[in-house]
Formats: sequence, structure tokens, C-alpha cells
Amino acid sequence: MQSILLVEDDAKLAGLLAAYLTRNGFQVQVTGDFRHVLDEFVEVKPDLVLMDVNLPQYDGYYWCRQIRTHSICPILFISARDSGMDQIMALEHGADDYITKPFQYEVVLAKVRSQLRRAYGSYAAVQQEVKVKNGPMILYPERFVLEYDERSTELTQKEAILVEALMAKEGRVVSREKLLEQMWEDQHFIDDNTLNVYITRVRRKLKELGAEEILETVRGAGYRVLDLDSSSQGKGK
Repeated sequence: MQSILLVEDDAKLAGLLAAYLTRNGFQVQVTGDFRHVLDEFVEVKPDLVLMDVNLPQYDGYYWCRQIRTHSICPILFISARDSGMDQIMALEHGADDYITKPFQYEVVLAKVRSQLRRAYGSYAAVQQEVKVKNGPMILYPERFVLEYDERSTELTQKEAILVEALMAKEGRVVSREKLLEQMWEDQHFIDDNTLNVYITRVRRKLKELGAEEILETVRGAGYRVLDLDSSSQGKGK
């Protein structure tokens, strides 16, 4: 029996949704302590998480990021917030799907089953976590974590895409146009300064890891991440 962790502070809705999913063959754990959601996740080890956005203490985006440092299990948001920006934020913080309230229980069930099939069932790839490696730097693109010399930092989805694009071409320059193309399907509607913002954020994350010199700006051409495998200059080179 597959398990679901339901993080929803509306007790009535949580009870009804849990009962519906239980009737359809799932084991459902409803969170009662919204201060220790990650601890409960680690203890329960669910196959999937259903997460509200508006929660006491910290919001669902925060808990989604925390869970992503431990697991790549499917996370579905259920929220009354129906703006496109809220959905984008959910995906950027590591969610797999977003369901707006009010919803039909049948839709939730269908999306839950779909995500479980993709993660563990007939649609799943070989269950081995993807890693992108460059010397002592390792990116886990599925859970948005970057490691360097035994330190780690969390990334947003867009930051992870940016870092992965650069690491895939380690030592070679990647143009701004290519980065925009990989980060957004239609880059024509993206302000050119937006990429600068993400580059600045990634530099800040690299600085946290003590690796700020790894990312270089090549004037008039783009950006590159140094090839750490072939470098003889050690950390940060």
C-alpha cells in the first residue's frame, strides 16, 4: 500500500480528503504539528506529499524546499491560491504539480496516481538519482541541491536549470541566449535583466559554498563554469 503525507491545516478538508484517498487504497498520514513537517516526513517516508501553501509557522514553499534536500518523491500542492505566479513559485521550489481549490476529489486521485506511476511505476526510469558532477562539485537537479567540498546549498528550479546548463559545458562558454532558451520556453517575453538576477543568485549560492570563483563572465560571449576535473589549481579554480 502506497503512503501519502497530507499537509493541510483545514482539519475538515484534511479529514475528508484523507478518508477519500484511504477508500481508494492509500495509507494517509495527516500532519498535526506544522512546526515539524520535515521531521514527520523523515519518520513516515511517504511515497507522495500533498501540501497546502498557506500553513501555520512556515508556508508550503518552505517545507517543499526542506523535503527536497532529503527526497525526490512527488510533491503536489493543493491551494486556494490560483494565480499563475503561485503555481510558478510552487514548481520553482520543487513541486511536481499544483491543484487549485475547490477541487474534485477524482481529479486529486487521478493526479496522485499519475505522479506515483511516473515516480515508481510503469513510467518510471531506472530508480537512480541523477547527478551532474564537475570535480568536487555535484548538482542534484531533481531535488535542487548543489554540493561542493562537503558543503551543500538549496537552489530554486530555475537556479538548478541554470547551474546544470553551465556544468554540462564545463570549461566552455554558454551564451546568454542559450541559457535563456533552456530556462524559459519562450524567452522572447523574458526581460534580459532577469538572467542577470539569476546569475547573481547563483554566485551568492556558490559563495556560500566557498566556490565563488568557479563561475566566470566572458564579456560579449556569456558565462562558463571552470572545468574542475582538469584544473590543477585546487578549490575555487
